[in-house]
Amino acid sequence: MSTILRTLRNIRRIGIKDYLHQMQYIGDTKAGTLIASDRYGNKYYENVDDELPLRTRWVDYKEKEYSPCQIEPGWHAWMSYLVDKPPTEDAVLRPGQRSWELPLHRPNLTASRAAFKTYSTVKPKTAAWEPVAAPR
Repeated sequence: MSTILRTLRNIRRIGIKDYLHQMQYIGDTKAGTLIASDRYGNKYYENVDDELPLRTRWVDYKEKEYSPCQIEPGWHAWMSYLVDKPPTEDAVLRPGQRSWELPLHRPNLTASRAAFKTYSTVKPKTAAWEPVAAPR
């Protein structure tokens, strides 16, 4: 939630088009510095001066139907304040540095149609009890 003066100041900084985009997707107006963009087109911003503590970093997703699992692990660490430098400046967080790392980020598919569902191929050892009511 932002105040009227803060909203007007941010409209002047970012413009009407970005103001309407931010209100549609994040519900607040934020003006900050573009830090970088990842391989999927998500844009990462930071504003240390005007925002509340622990609310200074945010992401503008490329996809309209977004999910937090669309953030790469290095950017997630930066967004969560686990590290101070973004992955573009930190060699440890840069994607593609490790041999075991997947070439493309795989999103979390929980609660979607593509989620993993367990099933058994073994015949059950017990049967469910079905009560039988005696006639009165």
